[in-house]
Amino acid sequence: MADARLTAVIVASALFMQNLDSAAVVTALPSMARELNEDPARLGVAITSYLVALTVFIPVSGYVADRFGAKRVFLIAIALFGLSSTACGLSNSLGEMVAARVLQGMAGAMMVPVGRLLLLSGIRKDEMLTAMTWLTMPAMLGPILGPPLGGILTDLFGWRSVFWINPPVALFGFIMVAWKITPLPRTDPGPPDLRGLALVGGALACAMAGIETVGRGFLPDHLPGVLLVFGLALGFAAWRHCRRVEKPALDLSLMRHASFRHATLAGSLFRAGAGSVPFLVPMLLQIGFGWGATEAGFVAFATAIGAFAMKPLTRPILRRFGFRNVLIGNGVLAAAGVAIGAAFTPGWPIALMFVALALGGLFRSLQFTALNTLAFADLPREKLSAGTSLYGTAQQLPPALGIVLATASLEISRHMAGHEALLPSDFTAAFLIAGLVVLASSPIFALLPKDAGAEVSGKR
Repeated sequence: MADARLTAVIVASALFMQNLDSAAVVTALPSMARELNEDPARLGVAITSYLVALTVFIPVSGYVADRFGAKRVFLIAIALFGLSSTACGLSNSLGEMVAARVLQGMAGAMMVPVGRLLLLSGIRKDEMLTAMTWLTMPAMLGPILGPPLGGILTDLFGWRSVFWINPPVALFGFIMVAWKITPLPRTDPGPPDLRGLALVGGALACAMAGIETVGRGFLPDHLPGVLLVFGLALGFAAWRHCRRVEKPALDLSLMRHASFRHATLAGSLFRAGAGSVPFLVPMLLQIGFGWGATEAGFVAFATAIGAFAMKPLTRPILRRFGFRNVLIGNGVLAAAGVAIGAAFTPGWPIALMFVALALGGLFRSLQFTALNTLAFADLPREKLSAGTSLYGTAQQLPPALGIVLATASLEISRHMAGHEALLPSDFTAAFLIAGLVVLASSPIFALLPKDAGAEVSGKR
């Protein structure tokens, strides 16, 4: 068990670096725009280019790991992420920044699923839950720590310092992976499904570009919609192709496993609703209540405290109730933890708001860990590589959709109320809609077999 925890912590250091970077960069965008003499709206492409590259290259990660060795690929990805972060910090134009962010996205696409593959391939089923608990923490902490840390660094040292966080973490992760992680045997996956990769990559690129630019003024008003439609068409073609070939770019036969299917599909619904919270809470506190960025960031940090508090409780809860019951019941509690934001007003005591956010983080942490563990709990070991690619791809779209849902809710509320600036009342509908999306996942989890993931949870 100690080895499983050590491996999880080492892999998590790389994932933490990626998640922290993604969240911190958002805070630095206005400062970047001023120094690079660019419109702040155009600087959004620094985020979009990273997310598109990340999503497009994830499907190929499983093949590359099998072909060249998971440990070697993971080491190269960590090194490339650190180097591309340095390039971001040295950028003197928007073009240089976008090129460096694309490299970062390519590296991140290898780090996330290949790191998970290294972890899962080297542990027993009874160690999986503990290992995934440690691995899930970066996903919860990155979006919470990123904004306040990015704001503080930008104010004190300038926007370039946001990117200087990553090289030392990358160096630490590289050394620890090279020293402590056992290599996996390489296999011969055969020739790659180039047509499938092209279709999947094109579909994801168009969908992510459309989602990330809709309503933000980066592109002409009609173009995001065109990209989304084109992405859906390519996605349908990719789905048909991957069902017909023997070794597809994405192995859709994994969906025959109920645990993987529900963790992927119903889990995407949960992630879409929960993904709006890291966006809505700082926006409400700063724009709605007029708080400073640092003050709002530290109150929002309550979510991370809740996530930490859940870590030692996850295993006994799942052992007592099993995956199915936890995902149903905790899904309801997590939905309430999201919707409670609709009740926040400037008159709320800060301590009470802190407790509410901490409880929400606690429930979401349990749900994320349960989903990420259940997805692989019943998969045969030979399917882990394909599973990490497909699951990693499915994890990218929902949070982006959650932000689009949140921004659309805010704009519709503002328009219907007839005022130009966002008011606290506009956030009420956004939090309630996000909570309903999270709640909608619970009935789907009721379709899980009662013994789903029993070998991992320990509940028989």
